[in-house]
Amino acid sequence: MADQRSNMPQTTARRVARALFVTRAGLLAETLLRGFWPLWSLLILLLAAALMGLHEQLSLELIWSLGLISATAAIWLFWHGLRRFRWPRRDDAIRRLDATLPARPLAALADTPAIGSGDTGSEAVWAAHRARMTATLSSVSAPDPDLRLARFDPFGLRHIALLALAVALLFGSLSRLGTVGAAVAGQAPGSTATLSGPSWEGWVEPPLHTGKPALYLPDLEAGSLEIVEGSEVIIRLYGEVGALTLTETVSARTDDVPSAAAPEQSFTIARSGAITIDGPGGRHWDVALIPDTAPRVTVNGEATVSARGEMSLPFAASDDFAVTGGTARIALDLASVDRRYGLRLAPEPRDAIEIALPLPISGSRADFEEVLIEDFSEHPWAHLPVTISLTVEDATSQTGAAEPLSIPLPARRFFDPLAAAVIELRRDLLWSRENAPRIAQLLRAISHRPGESVFQSETTYLRMRTILRRLENSLPYGLTDAQQTEYAKALWDLAILLEEGNLDDALAKMQRARDRLAEAMKNGASDSEIARLMQELREATQDYLRELARQQNQERENGDETERQFSENSTTLNNDDLQRMMDRIQELMEQGRMAEAMQALQEFQEMMENMRVTQGGEGNGEQNPGDRAMRDLADTLRNQQGLSDEAFRQLQERFNPDANRGQSGENTGRNGGEGRGQAHDGTGDGGEGQQGQGQNPGEGAEERSLAERQQQLREQLDALRRNMPGQNTEEGQAAGDALDRAGDAMDGAEQALRGDDLAEAIDRQAEAMDQMREGMRNLGEAMARNQQQGQGQQGQDMRGAAQGTDPLGRPGNGGRQSGPGEDMLQGEDVYRQARDLLDEIRRRAGETERSEEERNYLRRLLDRF
Repeated sequence: MADQRSNMPQTTARRVARALFVTRAGLLAETLLRGFWPLWSLLILLLAAALMGLHEQLSLELIWSLGLISATAAIWLFWHGLRRFRWPRRDDAIRRLDATLPARPLAALADTPAIGSGDTGSEAVWAAHRARMTATLSSVSAPDPDLRLARFDPFGLRHIALLALAVALLFGSLSRLGTVGAAVAGQAPGSTATLSGPSWEGWVEPPLHTGKPALYLPDLEAGSLEIVEGSEVIIRLYGEVGALTLTETVSARTDDVPSAAAPEQSFTIARSGAITIDGPGGRHWDVALIPDTAPRVTVNGEATVSARGEMSLPFAASDDFAVTGGTARIALDLASVDRRYGLRLAPEPRDAIEIALPLPISGSRADFEEVLIEDFSEHPWAHLPVTISLTVEDATSQTGAAEPLSIPLPARRFFDPLAAAVIELRRDLLWSRENAPRIAQLLRAISHRPGESVFQSETTYLRMRTILRRLENSLPYGLTDAQQTEYAKALWDLAILLEEGNLDDALAKMQRARDRLAEAMKNGASDSEIARLMQELREATQDYLRELARQQNQERENGDETERQFSENSTTLNNDDLQRMMDRIQELMEQGRMAEAMQALQEFQEMMENMRVTQGGEGNGEQNPGDRAMRDLADTLRNQQGLSDEAFRQLQERFNPDANRGQSGENTGRNGGEGRGQAHDGTGDGGEGQQGQGQNPGEGAEERSLAERQQQLREQLDALRRNMPGQNTEEGQAAGDALDRAGDAMDGAEQALRGDDLAEAIDRQAEAMDQMREGMRNLGEAMARNQQQGQGQQGQDMRGAAQGTDPLGRPGNGGRQSGPGEDMLQGEDVYRQARDLLDEIRRRAGETERSEEERNYLRRLLDRF
């Protein structure tokens, strides 16, 4: 380096020397700080303790003990720091400084050319290089030392020590440093030597997981005492040594038992026995042990599987204090496996499934019931015999286990035959890679002659061929783990596509839904799977009816002559007939009468392919008494909903004056309108249904009180009840009874409104609306029965009676709703709106800024619905 500086300008050489000196000092600081930070942290803590006067509160024995421990720790930390300390050399400083400079000029200046010595051109180039490196040193400065200790002190102990010192300087006193010597000499204030006369203290601290409070023994009378197993007892004896003694038979201590006169003793309760303090003021207790029993867990029902394939296994667990965790272990029951086809080979080793049991989010965990929900549909053991073992644990690591449950592992079932075959091949591939050649042969056989009876679309066929080609290309080299997983995932996706399909044609979709339902019935599917497939059939039927309605409207516009011929040979049904047929099929399946259900399903399919559906009872374009009654009831129900909404809004405004700002086109109007249009008083888009029979109580609502409007609604309902058709039938009588209960609820709401009890009024209004809906359902059944009796088996094609309606009599794309009753009683959007409303109620019930009375009302709404 001296050689290098001799060739530098003097100013640059001095700057480099100064930078090296500072860099070396920084390295020394880094080494000292990293090696001795634990030592100075300990010394700072001891200083803080002395400034706070901690030594004045401790006994002489404890002061000496802490002093010896601190001295030993300081010596060890000093030795540890010396071991790590290394004096930084000049070369270290040069490397550190050079690393911070561009192109490392110090190292470059120390280099010598390997070739070109004596060559004028080479030496000139080398001299220019050295001059450029020297020029970069003209502004050299020492780098900042790295004094960060975060990676050496991840818990921030040095900061704790500095914080303790800061607190001691603020709240302590420097004068207390002079009392340290006196405390070491045995003259510290607060020493046990200053106590006059013998006394004692004692505590019983139960384990934290028990949640029981600590007991202060001087406050407990002598006699019997129940203590939880594992509780720690601490007893301190003051005064002259030997004046008080302790004897106990509850700890089962055998080693290192202290003297009975020891000033402080602690032990753990392990058995029943006695605790005695002999001497002045002593006491005796007979201790009865409360054992900490092991937790218990039992399977609380049968394992079920949802339509999506999720297993639900209910279980119950209990403990004397709390269950802290649990595990479900699922192992393959190889001895019970039907070892045929792809399962004949020995399975590849696979670890048992271990899943954490769900615990209650809130409430006690001492005794609870929960449901383990997991989806094992993609696991290789799906539908194979397994043993499920449930184990729970408490805070003391005690465990309890349930009787092992031996069942086939619940998983999703595939009802499409081709999808089920693909899933079986996937299982065989995951069972053993040696099944790969057999799987390839079966895939080739399946896809040899693709036809519409095998593959519903070209996509599924091409996917299978792609999987087959890749699998066959891998066979000569053997399948790797990654390839096995990849092919299994591809087969799963193919099976899902085959099972669910992507059918655009409504009739084909309905036929496919029927076929899947029939396959599920043959294979003995569960009730939940049957319900899901039945729902798919209902939805597919609705899609088919919508397509049929579109075709009928088009034929009607074109005056197609073939429509008249088709009508003469078609079957005529209304919506209620269709629903009853599907309900009958589902009822037969639930009763286990599968043969009859299959026959009814086949008849339903054949009828749907050749049907003409109409809305009965409106062939002459005029409303019959039943339709008028249904419409008037719908108007009354809508008006009651608007009145209830306004009562709820007034209840909000009573606690929140700005609550009325929430009115918009998305909620119910102030005066009973539906609030879906531009206006908000029952007019506009949302108030369309107000043109029904009878007077709308929403009109002029600002001039009448809520109670008066409620009374008018009650009178309107009474008039409808008296003129309701079909009262001589069972369904009509049920509808009348429901409307009577609705009227009684309206009376209660009116009285509550007159008493200014809005919360009670809203509850009674909700009850009235429920009964009115029940009455409308019963009235609809009575009308359907009367219509069926009048039509007999002939039916009547009324497709030209209602322009702009679909085959079920509902408004088409360009039609107008016949009244608000349809809006409230049919259509898929009703359920979405109901879910949105419940979500909004839950959100408002959780807002703490709302009043307690309003939140209680919202909770009552949630409990009701």
